Amino acid sequence: MEPCHQFAYPDEAALGEAVGRLRALPPLVTSWEIEALKAQLAQAQAGKRFVLQGGDCAESLDACTPDEVTSRLKILLQMSLVLVQGTKKPVVRMGRFAGQYAKPRSSPSETREIDGNEVTLPSYFGDIVNGAPFTEADRTPDPERMLRGYHHAAMTLNFVRSLCEAGFADLHHPEYWDLRFLSNAGLSPEKRARFESASRELASALRFMEALGEKSVDDLSRVRFFTGHEGLNLYYESAQTRKVPRRQDFYNLTTHMPWIGERTRALDGAHVEYFRGIANPIGVKVGPDADPVELLDLIDVLNPDGEPGKLALITRMGADRVEEVLPRLVRVVSSAHKRVLWVCDPMHANAMTTPQGVKTRSFDDILKELEATCDIHASEGHPLGGVHFELTGHDVTECVGGAAGLRAEDLHQNYTSSCDPRLNYEQSLEMAFLLARKLGG
Repeated sequence: MEPCHQFAYPDEAALGEAVGRLRALPPLVTSWEIEALKAQLAQAQAGKRFVLQGGDCAESLDACTPDEVTSRLKILLQMSLVLVQGTKKPVVRMGRFAGQYAKPRSSPSETREIDGNEVTLPSYFGDIVNGAPFTEADRTPDPERMLRGYHHAAMTLNFVRSLCEAGFADLHHPEYWDLRFLSNAGLSPEKRARFESASRELASALRFMEALGEKSVDDLSRVRFFTGHEGLNLYYESAQTRKVPRRQDFYNLTTHMPWIGERTRALDGAHVEYFRGIANPIGVKVGPDADPVELLDLIDVLNPDGEPGKLALITRMGADRVEEVLPRLVRVVSSAHKRVLWVCDPMHANAMTTPQGVKTRSFDDILKELEATCDIHASEGHPLGGVHFELTGHDVTECVGGAAGLRAEDLHQNYTSSCDPRLNYEQSLEMAFLLARKLGG
């Protein structure tokens, strides 16, 4: 099997040189941060915490700007506070950034008609592999991009850590958050009143905590913020995998929690072979066609000792199939006494294309799968442990629906994703309020 799934570097000498330089660079994260995350995920697995992971479908190297990083971090922290209020549990905050530069594709190549001729080039696999423009130069996998990805991830992590240490001063004023979706005429009076009440209650609770005098809310916002990305490019991941002093295991030090995609979780594949050798907590995307027996085998390979907090199953079933498929998978895993963290990704199996040929997702379908997943886990006695969203802190127009009533004909206004459509700021915050209400009963 091709070690990096579907793409290959044409210049082996340049690849070896780039990997060697990556190996010599300092780690992006530390083993003690990774172990701290694993401990928090173990608590989420036990129902004592809840995981919120979100970010871009595929980060762009050009988007490594203060505004981009701040907006993503801000929406995730705001969503986490809403979920803290709803679940009455601490929330594990994890960004899908500082490394989400690779993207699997359904086909290794893409064909377009150029000047009346059919031209076939490699598919775009994310900025860490090749470029999005449809030219031979851009689409040829370039190992130097791994070094650019490393440096951009380092800059992003540095800025995120600085922001978390300083605190976001406006987090304790939910009444000042951008809640424009509440004024939409299509929003029912009952739902509007519910959102407004939740916002007031959250603001009051935060002011109360600050009034206790023990810690300011800024202190409370100085939380650990973790990162995760799909470990698609094994050359990049393995170059930063090493043993550290006073620990026996190997750690992937590009990120805290890498995950295996739906397309790369074959038991005999290179990705599973690599992931089984690292000490990081890891995720596995699980789609509606997953075989329950193979899933059990995969759990045994990736977490043979049943270590708490080690393995997250990130389900992506689709709104139309989740009720048919998920209950059986949960029962099979539970009956085999396997210890996993269940996380819902309601984004990836709900893609659709408009009559105009624009790829989008429906807010209603995302919510439908999310709520059904919550109900299934509750009925099976294994509460949902977390959620995984593709989102942005900006006012993009990529997913239809939500209280603001974004329509298919509106998507052209600000569609900026190079891969998959994301929830925008308003849709993300609305989703957090709805999920908090669902989990809070």
